[in-house]
Amino acid sequence: MVPRSRLFVFLLLAFHAVECEPMSAADKISLSGNSSPTECVISQKDVAEAAGDAAWTITKKTLSAGVSAGVEVIEVDNGAMVVSILPTRGMGIWKIEAKDLRIGWDSPVRQPVHPAFVNLHSRNKLGWLDGFNELICRCGLTSNGPPGIDPDAASPIESDLTLHGRIANIPARTVTGQYVNEGGKAELVIRGIVTETTLFGQNLELTVEYRIGIGSKSLTITDQVTNRAARDAELQLLYHINIGTPILEAGSRWYAPLKRLSPRDPRATEEIQKYATYLGPTTGYAEQVYFCDPIADDSGKTLVALTDARKSRGVALQFETETLPCLAIWKNTQALADGYCTGLEPGTNYPNFKAQERREGRVVKLPPGRDWKTTMKLSILSNEEEVADRLARIESLQGETRLELDKELVPGISGDQ
Repeated sequence: MVPRSRLFVFLLLAFHAVECEPMSAADKISLSGNSSPTECVISQKDVAEAAGDAAWTITKKTLSAGVSAGVEVIEVDNGAMVVSILPTRGMGIWKIEAKDLRIGWDSPVRQPVHPAFVNLHSRNKLGWLDGFNELICRCGLTSNGPPGIDPDAASPIESDLTLHGRIANIPARTVTGQYVNEGGKAELVIRGIVTETTLFGQNLELTVEYRIGIGSKSLTITDQVTNRAARDAELQLLYHINIGTPILEAGSRWYAPLKRLSPRDPRATEEIQKYATYLGPTTGYAEQVYFCDPIADDSGKTLVALTDARKSRGVALQFETETLPCLAIWKNTQALADGYCTGLEPGTNYPNFKAQERREGRVVKLPPGRDWKTTMKLSILSNEEEVADRLARIESLQGETRLELDKELVPGISGDQ
C-alpha cells in the first residue's frame, strides 16, 4: 500500500471507453499513444485515494472536423479552471478557462490545426502562422526566429529555417496523466514527449510536464530537452504566451522588473515611451516587439504580468533567468477579427535570426546525452488583491535599479537591419 503522504497514481488508458473503471494506486493508463483511446473521461470518483478531493476531471477527446481532424485535446478541470492541452501540436496549451475568465486569444485561425495541414515552407516560409492560435506555443527546438538560410548551420540539412521552428507542429508520441498527493497537496500531472529529429541532423527530445493543483488557479510547467544524438546540438526555445480579451483592452499594461529594454526594429522605436501600455483593437496596427533583460531574485526567478486597465484581473508568469535569460514582448493590437493579442515570451535567446543569436552567444549548446531544463509558473489573477500582490513583487525586484530604455536600435540586440 502506497502511503497517502506520497501517493502516485498513474492514469493511463489502454482501452477505448468513455468512462473508466474505479482505480487504485497501481493503475497505469495512457492518454495519447498507440494504445490510447480517442475519447475518455476520468474523475476523482475513479481513484479511491482521491475520494476526499474537490471534484476534478481529465477528459480526452479527438476533434474530427476540417483542419482539426485528428487533433487530440486533453482537458484538465481542477475545479477552479479548465486547461486545454494539445498533444498533437507539440504539447501546447490551447486555452485556459477559469469560470467567466478566458485566458487565450481569438486568432483568425479559430480551431486547433492538425500539423498535416500546416506547410512550414509555404507563404515564404511563414506557413507556421496557418496553425497559430494557442495560449502557450513553443517555438524551437532547432530555431525560434524568422526564416532564412543559416550559413553557419552544422549541416546543410539544418540550414533552411522556417518561422519559429518545428516543435509546435510535431505531435507528442506519448502522453500520460497522473494523480499525485504528497503531504496532502493533490495535483493532476500531464506529461508528454515530443521528438524533433531527422537523419543527418539534430535529435532533440522534449519532455513536457504540466502540474495543476486541485482547486488552484496556477499551472507549473517543466520542460526538459535532451540531446539524443552522438554530436553536439544547438537549442533555441521561446515560449509564445499569447493573451487577448478580456484581460487585454485599451489601457492594459504589462509589468516586469527590467535592467534594459530595446526595440526589435524601427517600428518598435516609434512609440518606445509607451512600451508598457496597450491600445484597444486598432485596424491596421503593425506589431511592435521589445527585447528585455529581466531582473531576478536571489533564487534566479523573475516575474512578468499583464493586467486589464483597472488592475482588477490579469496573468502573471514566473520563470528562471538562468535558463530563460531573454524576455520578448509582442504587442499586436490589431482589429479583433485579425487577432488582437499580446505575447509575453521568455526564451533562451531573442527571436532574431539564428545566425545573429549564435554570433552574440545566445544559442544553447548541448553536448551528446546532456539535458536542458526549465520551470515556470503561470497564474491567473482574478481580483484586485491578487493583481496588487504580483505588482508589489515586481516593484520589489526592480528596487533601485533604473531601467535603461533604448530609444534607437542596439547592435547585437535589435534584429540585424
